[in-house]
Amino acid sequence: MRECHILVINPNSTASMTDKIAAAARAAAGPSTRITAINPKEGPAAIQGPEDGAAALPGLLKLFDECLEYDPSISAVVIACFDDTGLWELKAKARVPVIGIGEAAYHVASVAAERFSVVTTLPVSIPVLEENLVRTGLASRCAKVRASEVPVLELEDPASDARHRIEAEIETALREDAIGAIALGCAGMADLAHDLTARFKVPVVDGVASAVRLAEAIV
Repeated sequence: MRECHILVINPNSTASMTDKIAAAARAAAGPSTRITAINPKEGPAAIQGPEDGAAALPGLLKLFDECLEYDPSISAVVIACFDDTGLWELKAKARVPVIGIGEAAYHVASVAAERFSVVTTLPVSIPVLEENLVRTGLASRCAKVRASEVPVLELEDPASDARHRIEAEIETALREDAIGAIALGCAGMADLAHDLTARFKVPVVDGVASAVRLAEAIV
């Protein structure tokens, strides 16, 4: 079987988050898939809302162009920010499939259940995600985009109560939204999906794993 080489780009500059994303991507990938995970050295440490997304875009575009120019083995690219930062610009110019983890999570959640909700980090991200849902054609399948009031970088702090707040928001969504699945609205939540699925007995969808598996299927 031909090797599938997936380039995973975390558009923020936090290397520890890239490491977590890389681990989730490799855990999801098949045996013939190679994962390369990178992030810009400069730019926002986290992407929380449209201003951070705009600030991250130059570094993301530069990294994307350099990698695609110098590495012909790349089969697909995953943009590992749930805001799908730069996704549409990159789809328009790329020679390979480009998949956003938000885009992938919406599609997988909509297959897993008739209706789903998104649990993301801060309220500032909600309008971005709602606009992306419209653009992907799945807004009518999403009951609600919810904020857990967890800043992105708290997901990197083992002493924070981020997981507790995410769990509390999932409980509220399952109680109020009439849904059958949850999409986790941040790449930094990738390591929680398995345990949360077991706890809540519904599919809790991680966008990183979803994007990797969709990329493999397309390639």
